[in-house]
Amino acid sequence: MRQVLILFVSLVCCVSFAQNSAYNPNTSKGKLYEYAQFAKAENGGVTIDSILEGKSSLAFKPLTSEYQSVGFSTDDYWLTFKLENSAKESKVYYLQTARPVTDVASLFQVDKKNKVSEFKSGDIIPFDERQVAHRKTIFKVELPKSSSQLFYIHLRSDGETLNLPLILQTESEFWKANYSQQLFLGFFYGLLFLATIVYMFFFTSLSNKTFLYYGSYVFSIALLQSALDGMIFQYVLPSGGFLNSRAVLITALVSNFFLLKYCEYFLKVKSLNKVIKIVFKILYGVIIILGIMLFVNDNTKSLVYPIVNVNGLLSLILILITLIYSRYRSVKVDAFFSVGIFFLIVGLMAFVMNNLSLLPNNFVTLNSAKFGITFEVIFLSLSMTNLIRDLRLEKEDSQIIALSKSEEVSELKSYFMSNISHELRTPINAIMGIADDELDKKLNPESHKNFEVIKHASLSLLSSINDILDFEKIEKGELKLREEVFNPKEVIAQISSNWQRMAEVKGLKYTLYIDDTLPYKIEGDVERFTQVINNVLSNAVKFTAYGKIDCSIKAITNNNGFTQLTISILDTGIGISSDKKLNLFNSFGQMRMNDKRSFGGVGLGLSIVKHLIDLFGGTISIDSDEGRGTEVSMKMEFKIIEQIKFGAKSSVIEIEENAPKVLIVEDNLMNQMIMQKILKNLSITDYKLAANGKEALKLLQNNTFDIILMDLQMPIMDGYETTVIIRNSPPGSVNKNIPIIAVTADATDTARQKVMDVGMNDYITKPVNRELLSRKIKEHKLSILKIA
Repeated sequence: MRQVLILFVSLVCCVSFAQNSAYNPNTSKGKLYEYAQFAKAENGGVTIDSILEGKSSLAFKPLTSEYQSVGFSTDDYWLTFKLENSAKESKVYYLQTARPVTDVASLFQVDKKNKVSEFKSGDIIPFDERQVAHRKTIFKVELPKSSSQLFYIHLRSDGETLNLPLILQTESEFWKANYSQQLFLGFFYGLLFLATIVYMFFFTSLSNKTFLYYGSYVFSIALLQSALDGMIFQYVLPSGGFLNSRAVLITALVSNFFLLKYCEYFLKVKSLNKVIKIVFKILYGVIIILGIMLFVNDNTKSLVYPIVNVNGLLSLILILITLIYSRYRSVKVDAFFSVGIFFLIVGLMAFVMNNLSLLPNNFVTLNSAKFGITFEVIFLSLSMTNLIRDLRLEKEDSQIIALSKSEEVSELKSYFMSNISHELRTPINAIMGIADDELDKKLNPESHKNFEVIKHASLSLLSSINDILDFEKIEKGELKLREEVFNPKEVIAQISSNWQRMAEVKGLKYTLYIDDTLPYKIEGDVERFTQVINNVLSNAVKFTAYGKIDCSIKAITNNNGFTQLTISILDTGIGISSDKKLNLFNSFGQMRMNDKRSFGGVGLGLSIVKHLIDLFGGTISIDSDEGRGTEVSMKMEFKIIEQIKFGAKSSVIEIEENAPKVLIVEDNLMNQMIMQKILKNLSITDYKLAANGKEALKLLQNNTFDIILMDLQMPIMDGYETTVIIRNSPPGSVNKNIPIIAVTADATDTARQKVMDVGMNDYITKPVNRELLSRKIKEHKLSILKIA
């Protein structure tokens, strides 16, 4: 009788859910959530049997988004949907639902014989009892061949925000997405823990509480994010229980406390304003009260969730008010601190407002805190280095000790900036490599446009990273030019091609004119020459909404063997008012212009351009009026190496006809894949891979290579040690003089100099530029041919 009743109810459900009929992953249009419904169990007590027997009063209604949220809740929620497999073999899918911190998550699968299979997840059960051993709420769904099955999901939280996502993926899709996310999380948490260690060391060295509170804040925010991501449950408290169920709230309260303490000390609130100081103390009191409520009972704990989010929001507003008041009182506030707090406020405010259901669920809002925190740590770290400088100057009576500590801090800062460069450039190398590879394929217009966006967004991020690193070098007086031979026409054409695509995407007319008087080869710093033109063209495209952009390059050759290049870039953009021209070449010029971040960027571009042109011994002038566009004219002088092209054709053909055999030494799997794709695109198919220096040396014993592409930071044996061993080979060894090109994410001058000191032949940074790598390989292959 029970089976008949279940069958009857199932049929009724099928009729009532007509608008969300069975979802077939292979044939159905749209996404799974569009075929699903959810219901709130007002009084609890609903079970799968009561639903199937028609004894529940659940009122199901359609889901409206893929990441639907029901806000802070302790109620039970049910979701239902049907999956269909029309294939003649069984299929396996992975289903993601709820947040990692959701207490109860149970999946019920009802087959055609009305047999109910239950699978459990949620962070109140031991981790090893989950159906899928994953930090997220994941279920493995097996669909028999030629079948249609009904599913129910039961969710319950202890007061935390409850989301109702339904994301269905094949096994390969799931693990591929999981791997990409793990790369991002590895970078994110690595950055936070590195910053924690560095600033705790600063505290022990300088005995200044600002460093203690900042290091504690960064560590606690890392714990908060790891609790939200389900990592504390998986790796620290896998048995669940009392402490695990409160991990998010505990870390949220601790991070809120240390953020306030850090800002209070850094902004010197005690001497700034009594009222602001009292408000800080009130918020500390609220944090203490919330901490007590957290351990009273489950009812008070459920109240803490929304209150701690509101308190976090109020804390951010208080910090912002303190910053504004400091500016009003003409109290000097470090620019990097303001920028860092700006990113933090935007990121955490979006995160908190999302938790309070004031912003919709999507990829950006769900990860806004991570994005904000990442940039906040970078800029606040730079502000802390300025604080170190100020502290050193204030302690005039301890000059010898201060000098010793500043040198120690400088080394740590260089180490920190080197790692920041490496950790940021490594994922960008992967992103740009994949984007370039896809753009080489025959894509439909929409996909091609999407990959163009990815590539240029990565270039923009890379440009910001380079600007930050260069700004530090300029402040320390360490930015210097290098001398190398290059073809200016090729370099300019390549830069122009990139920005032409961006201009055309915005509907702008783009024109490039290169005068025939340009020499074939000149000597100078090609990287900085490229950076100058890139930054100016970036501004032209950024600040021009309609009209055109004209770029022209002319050359005037002197009798002394030098040529003066004149680069003019004209746009029909918004122009610059006379009162804002005074700050054009200052750091963070956009903030001084008060454009409210309308155009993006960190505001360092023209400041760096001016400094580089000064190093070139050139000049830059800007002619602009508000509303009529801008013309930037730059003049730089270079030594002429070859006026016109002579006899280069035969050498190039010889190299192209004898493709080199390459050894790639790289430990990162994603970077290995990118390097292989780049070489294949250069028609180089004869190569081997080594994951570290030790493996490379073994391959060199039994193989002959024409060139080595060497990563620097690797486990077991790094690139420096490997190169020293190769260069110290016995005289006459076939590998002793093999060309070695460093391919690294470390863009610091220290790394570049060390590369040359150990005997490498050349140096390029990640993300790897395909044309640059091709040119370097040809140059060093040609040098070997000439020696032979």
